[in-house]
Amino acid sequence: MTSLTLVRRIRARPQIVFDAVTTAEGIAQWWGPDAGPVLLAEADPRVGGRYRLRFRMLDSTEHETSGEFLEIARPERIVMSWRWKGGIEDPGESRIEITLKAVAEGTELTFTHSQLHDEETRRSHEEGWTGSLDKLEAHFRSENTRENIDSR
Repeated sequence: MTSLTLVRRIRARPQIVFDAVTTAEGIAQWWGPDAGPVLLAEADPRVGGRYRLRFRMLDSTEHETSGEFLEIARPERIVMSWRWKGGIEDPGESRIEITLKAVAEGTELTFTHSQLHDEETRRSHEEGWTGSLDKLEAHFRSENTRENIDSR
């Protein structure tokens, strides 16, 4: 088993970023490694609640994942299980932890995906999550950033 950790600075306060990473509406704005669309976004952001996402990549392949929210500490921490539909990309269940910390620019987001099957799976997920988190950063750059950062 292996893991990866990515850190990003998001130009929005933690409460807003929290909603972007836990609600269906928020996730639909950034999930997926490239500019392909999110086709389905369902989320029940509470301990024991489930989520399900399906996205299409620019190469026309579709991917679906689902899991359970294991820990919710608004607005600073989310832990959830992760499993690909059909187990093609990774044969087992893994774990995602997201921590959000207020900083002058908005939020420092630390994203850890652990319990990945092997090094090849880790590399593939790192590429995918890098693309997704780049989209999350870009989403908040295109929003009214002053409003998203003020009113801590």
